[in-house]
Amino acid sequence: MTEGDGKHHAPHTTGGAGDPMATTFSAAGDGGRKRGKKGHGGAEEPMVPHAEFKSYYGRPVLKPPVWEWMVPAYLLTGGLSAGCALLSVGADLTGRPALARSTRIGSFGALLASSYLLIGDLGRPLRFHHMMRVAKPTSPMSMGTWILMSYGPGSSLAGIVELLPKAWRTQGSLGTALKWVARVSGISAAAVAPALASYTAVLLADTAVPAWHGAYKEMPFVFTGSAAASGAGFAMVCTPVAQAGPARRLAVLGAAIEIAAAHRIDHLPTFETSTFTHGEPHKLRKISEYLTIGGALAALTFARRSRFVSVLGGLALLAGSGYQRFGTFEAGVESTKDPIYVVKPQRERLDARRREQEERALREQQEQQQGSDQGPAGQ
Repeated sequence: MTEGDGKHHAPHTTGGAGDPMATTFSAAGDGGRKRGKKGHGGAEEPMVPHAEFKSYYGRPVLKPPVWEWMVPAYLLTGGLSAGCALLSVGADLTGRPALARSTRIGSFGALLASSYLLIGDLGRPLRFHHMMRVAKPTSPMSMGTWILMSYGPGSSLAGIVELLPKAWRTQGSLGTALKWVARVSGISAAAVAPALASYTAVLLADTAVPAWHGAYKEMPFVFTGSAAASGAGFAMVCTPVAQAGPARRLAVLGAAIEIAAAHRIDHLPTFETSTFTHGEPHKLRKISEYLTIGGALAALTFARRSRFVSVLGGLALLAGSGYQRFGTFEAGVESTKDPIYVVKPQRERLDARRREQEERALREQQEQQQGSDQGPAGQ
């Protein structure tokens, strides 16, 4: 994107004047050139060449994340588990046993998948064990580890109870005890679920990746809304229509939050977040938007009466949440591959800081001048 035309341009691959191996990038467009006399055709001829960014031998300024597909998949399953945990508590307290059972099992299953994906991406499982040796409030990774440790036991216990034989869960004193165990465990998991749904956005935004860091205010809302939509979608798929009312309402609310926050990212004026609106990340996020809107519309209309539509709407919400996580992940990776997403915002911040210092110095000079003018008059 240039300041002159407001559009994104692919970086030029021609070499710079001093280094033929360097990759150069247009920085300021036509607005950055000084113009001289008019030529024969009446057009002004530039007196100086374009200002250009250079990266050393075409290498990226930032090292792209080494994370693979497991990380965005972990983002999806973690949010799904949190959304199901919240729904299960509401269903249990309002007397909807089928919805409570499906969401407890869904929360537990998604938690198992999250644990596998997280540890699998680390490569060495002992690295996860090492994260539990410290608790560092300023580290999103450390806090995320402890959020998972706080959330996991409650979600696991509630899910395991629902997987026991029906006679054990419903008959006699054992059934009563198991019911309370599942209820208390589910509430403990639901208390941590909002943090689980949003901390991954904080984790990404706290990195040096330009696109993620530039959208640090909006990404927690995207992830939280997506978690609610995916959990509600799972419940719509696995629960009879008569008991899925809270899931349909949560689906509409989550979809609205996710889409509104995603649109806000698309319209941010910052250059580094423009990768959200170009190429493969934009394509993935658009697919997510269509699927999420379709799922929410289904929840609002025919899913109330049709089991078939309820399943289709739920699957659309689940798929939309997945595309949203993968699109957000790809937007961040793309912003690390091109040095212009690092260099240009840095230069803009330096220019803004320089202008602020000049304005402050000018104000101080004017105040001193006014003081010296008033001094002789007061005497």
